[in-house]
Amino acid sequence: MGAAIERAVSLLADRKAAYRTNKIGYYRPWIFLITDGGPTDSVATATQLVREGEASKQFMFFAVGVEGAKFDALRSIAVREPLKLKGLQFRELFQWLSSSLASVSRSRPNDEVPLQNPSGWATAG
Repeated sequence: MGAAIERAVSLLADRKAAYRTNKIGYYRPWIFLITDGGPTDSVATATQLVREGEASKQFMFFAVGVEGAKFDALRSIAVREPLKLKGLQFRELFQWLSSSLASVSRSRPNDEVPLQNPSGWATAG
């Protein structure tokens, strides 16, 4: 999990650099972690990257756990409360994600966009 988060942050930084090089505007990206377990490697660096990235508004990090996820571990990594997927409501999760990103895409870069409550597909972990 730690290595995966570190890789996601690195790939995101590379993509943003390419956008800047080509003078392409972009919105604050989101990183989604969906898991059915917990870390099997160190998450110390990943946790630091998530906290720094969130604090500097480089990205937003969302942790979603399904049945069996280690929510205490997710809480230690994420800035916002991890969400627990209700049953197997992946369709609803991705519909929420699509709708939320559509709202963001209709805004201007750096605008604060209120997100819909994920209560239809998730509860607090």
